[in-house]
Amino acid sequence: MNHGFRLIEPRILPPLDHDFRPASLANRAFRRAAEEAGAAPLVFALERPSGEISRYETVAFPEGHPNAPANLFYAERLVKFLLWQRGGYRLYVGGPEGVGRHLQACYSPSGERSFDERFLGEQVYERPFEVICCAPEQVPAGRESGKHLGHHLSGCRIGFDLGASDRKVSAVIDGNVVYTEETVWEPRKQADPGYHYREILTALKTAASKMPRVDAIGGSSAGIIIDKRPMVASLFRGVPPERFDEVRSLFLRIEAEMGAPLEVINDGDVTALAGAMSLGENGILGIAMGSSEAAGYVDMQGHILNWLSELAFAPVDYNPQAPTDEWSGDAGVGALYFSQQCVFRLAPKAGIEIPSGLTDAARLKFVQEKLEGGHAGARQIWESMGVYLGYALAHYAEFYTFKHALILGRCTSGSGGSLILENARRVLDVEFPELAGRIQVQLPDEKSRRVGQSIAAASLPEIKPS
Repeated sequence: MNHGFRLIEPRILPPLDHDFRPASLANRAFRRAAEEAGAAPLVFALERPSGEISRYETVAFPEGHPNAPANLFYAERLVKFLLWQRGGYRLYVGGPEGVGRHLQACYSPSGERSFDERFLGEQVYERPFEVICCAPEQVPAGRESGKHLGHHLSGCRIGFDLGASDRKVSAVIDGNVVYTEETVWEPRKQADPGYHYREILTALKTAASKMPRVDAIGGSSAGIIIDKRPMVASLFRGVPPERFDEVRSLFLRIEAEMGAPLEVINDGDVTALAGAMSLGENGILGIAMGSSEAAGYVDMQGHILNWLSELAFAPVDYNPQAPTDEWSGDAGVGALYFSQQCVFRLAPKAGIEIPSGLTDAARLKFVQEKLEGGHAGARQIWESMGVYLGYALAHYAEFYTFKHALILGRCTSGSGGSLILENARRVLDVEFPELAGRIQVQLPDEKSRRVGQSIAAASLPEIKPS
């Protein structure tokens, strides 16, 4: 229910989704209308257990204004984005009283966003999630920190990248890749954590066999990783709760088994790190389009912040009939627009029937082969993804400061990547010319697109002098 919130039809429509209503356009229109009505301040702060606080300031219609009900939809969608972008178990809401009450109801165990309340509370930060209503001037000040990671390439290193459809591993000696392997797997269907342990260990030992020794191991994994512990990850969705402690200790046990220092971070952050390393620049937003959407960020100072950047759960489409994510139960979120899930969703609209009984990797390859064969409907799938991306980048630019958007992942392989890029740039040129002039949207080369994350991951650990 959008409480009278106004949606904006984009000037460029995705060929296969004419009902798409971008968050970026709707939010801008809302803020303009609120300003014209004598805007009330609306301030959010998200607190993490480390004591870090992310603060975000915006505006709303004043309490009692005829359009004030629209505040509720705007605030909830904004909070949903912030929670999965930056993380937090405690949310401060400073603004119109009705907004705070609405968010308390939404993000409660019985509320519309109970998934987010439970995951960010119990699963990610291991403490109750709470919403605190206050006056704007009582919202705590921001307090962020970040660290320089990666860029270490000396010695004999292993880098790995764990996706939901395939896992990649590279052996790297003094910055030179001597071995790379990609293996299809389906970890989400596995209930036994021992499966994940064995598969990852096998990949690492294979890479180790190609080098005289192993000095360090760096990893890229889907999901939320805190201190080498997976807290939430689609890779381990099949593991029952009573055995999830085995998942949380997984990388620590692998580190002990391999006898070398191991670092593992979110795959999106490794995407951004790979971009920073290849471009020699900072201010990178990395977006990996694979089994889901993975995102990461290297800020303008070259830091990786302690943010989640789980944009797979962040809304980009406000269409009330937008597709619903089967895991979170929310509609219009990034996973359904920037991943193979989008390809599968749009395939029937494109006149493509994917054979049953295939793995997800094989299903994607089937549609990509249609694209390379000149199928007009397949082309429209990737054109639609590019239009989605253009509007999403304008939305992301409200939450991240970046100069480069680096797009990679299995969905960008072949000619699909160029189609995504071309259509995203067209949207920026037409709808957001002020952004088009300062954001470079680009693809790495084909090899880096597919294995670059495992190579960048290898650079994560710093080898301490003995």
